[in-house]
Amino acid sequence: MAHVDTQHHGNRSNKRIAYGLVLVVALMVGMAYAAVPLYQIFCQVTGYGGTTQRAEDGVISTIDREMAVRFAAQVDADLPVKIVPAATQVDKIGKKITVTYEATNLTDEPVKTVASFNVTPASMGAYFNKIECFCFTEQTLAPNETVQMPVLYYLDPELDLNDELDTIREITLFYAFHAS
Repeated sequence: MAHVDTQHHGNRSNKRIAYGLVLVVALMVGMAYAAVPLYQIFCQVTGYGGTTQRAEDGVISTIDREMAVRFAAQVDADLPVKIVPAATQVDKIGKKITVTYEATNLTDEPVKTVASFNVTPASMGAYFNKIECFCFTEQTLAPNETVQMPVLYYLDPELDLNDELDTIREITLFYAFHAS
C-alpha cells in the first residue's frame, strides 16, 4: 500500500513540474510577442536608435544655432511606389518646419503603405520632434495617384545644452516604406 502512495505522490509531483514548464513556455511566448512593441515604446521614449519623438503643437522657442535636416527614403522592392524626399532644410533650432514627401503609386491598383523612420546621428532622436507626420498612419494611394505627404517637425532647443552634440551640424531623417 505504501508503494501506491509513493507512486501517487510521484504522479502529482510530475504534474506540478509539467504545469510549471507549460507556464514557463507560455510566458516565453508572451514575452516574444511583447518584445517588439515594448522595444518600440522604449525607443520612442528615449530616442534610442534615432527614434524621433512625437510632440504636441505648442509654442517653441528658437535659438540662434542653425541645423541642416536632410531627408531620405527607401522603398521595399516589392512596393510599386515612387517616393521623392523633401529638400534639405537649414533653419534655426526650435523653428517649426513643414516639409513634404511626394509619393506616386506606379500601378493600376490601390496600394497601402506604412513608413518606419529614424534619424542619424542616433543621438539626435531624443531632440527631433514630429507634430504631424504621414508616418503616424497607414497611407492608401489610389491607382496612379501622386500625393503630397507632409511632416511638421522641430528640433528641441535643449539639444544645445548637450555638449556632446556641439559638433553636429546636419541630421538625416530617414523613412523606409513598406507594404501594409
